[in-house]
Amino acid sequence: MQIVRAKYENDIFYGELHDGKVTRYDGSPFVIWENTEEVYDIQEIELLAPVLPSKVVAIAKNYAKHAAEMGLPEYSDNLPEHPIIFIKPSTSVIGSGQKIKYPSIGEHVDHESELALVISKVSKNIDRNNWKDHVLGFTIANDLSERVLQGKTGHFTRAKGFDTFCPLGPFIQTEFDENPELSIKSYVNNELKQDGNTKDMMFKIGEILEFISSIMTLLPGDVILTGTPEGVSKVQPGDEIKIEIETLGTQINTVE
Repeated sequence: MQIVRAKYENDIFYGELHDGKVTRYDGSPFVIWENTEEVYDIQEIELLAPVLPSKVVAIAKNYAKHAAEMGLPEYSDNLPEHPIIFIKPSTSVIGSGQKIKYPSIGEHVDHESELALVISKVSKNIDRNNWKDHVLGFTIANDLSERVLQGKTGHFTRAKGFDTFCPLGPFIQTEFDENPELSIKSYVNNELKQDGNTKDMMFKIGEILEFISSIMTLLPGDVILTGTPEGVSKVQPGDEIKIEIETLGTQINTVE
């Protein structure tokens, strides 16, 4: 199933996307989920971020080649004991098609295409071997990052926490493999920048969820970003960023 969150006139609801049409559901996929049999053409509605998380927890430098391009070539041979994590605020979340706002103090903003996980239920101390029991599905994320600020402090929250710095969507795919090998590509103004695969993640999904949930309770709708492959690049106002992940559709946002 492909789950979307949509707006029709002044009404916001969850639904199922299928063949260019959206079937409206009452409630949400996290609580009560009932088909109303109301169907909209996708052109009639506005797709929003497919979920509104209480928090977005992200993994830094989870692909060896990206770590190398960020100046950490030793990562491929000396993997840290645990994933490096940081949090992006819920206010950073927007949907595919919405505008990314370039910060007034921004000097160098990079795009980062990532596989994202959507948590399905209250989850604490997840067993890495049973992680699928806690995940509603996969979606596309863009972990936008202001590199000058990141370099000045060595911390990620300010550099990655600006409003609109976490586009999600267009939908949540609820069918997924335990060991996904999904192509990830990103384009800036139709020029290919990133061309990777989730099979190259150093910390796998089970390890990531086990570690994060040992620290904090994950709530229904929370989003986990799993890291980006190499090829991140600078974006400017006016640029269009397009991200494609196999089976998860295409996310398109412009920078203003």
